[in-house]
Amino acid sequence: MKKVLYFIVLVSSAIIYSGCDDTITVQDVDNREIPDSNVSFSKDISQIFELKCVSCHGNGGLDGGVDLTTWAGVVDPRIVIPGEADTSPLVWTIEQRSGFPIMPPRDSPFLPLTSKQIQGVKTWIDEGAKNN
Repeated sequence: MKKVLYFIVLVSSAIIYSGCDDTITVQDVDNREIPDSNVSFSKDISQIFELKCVSCHGNGGLDGGVDLTTWAGVVDPRIVIPGEADTSPLVWTIEQRSGFPIMPPRDSPFLPLTSKQIQGVKTWIDEGAKNN
């Protein structure tokens, strides 16, 4: 009886654990739609940075002194000017503009932001770079 009960607990735990995998992948984020307005930092922007940027800009590494793990880090006035995406250095780097560091670097294993992600970041900044 103990072996049967142990087996049931073991199988149940395996089913529950495997069914609770809510890991978000780069592909999930790349396929996610970002609205044309009312862009949310928590819903639309933070996961992009989490999956594509924080390996170098957070979690123990702050390349260039930039921390993209939190809203407060992202709205650092050195990289984001709320309401002004076109004058925000963060936008210049993710758009890979000439004369600015390309992010992620070309030799990086990380994929660049998609055009819709770049537009989403720009819209979020233009809308005030709110902590929403």
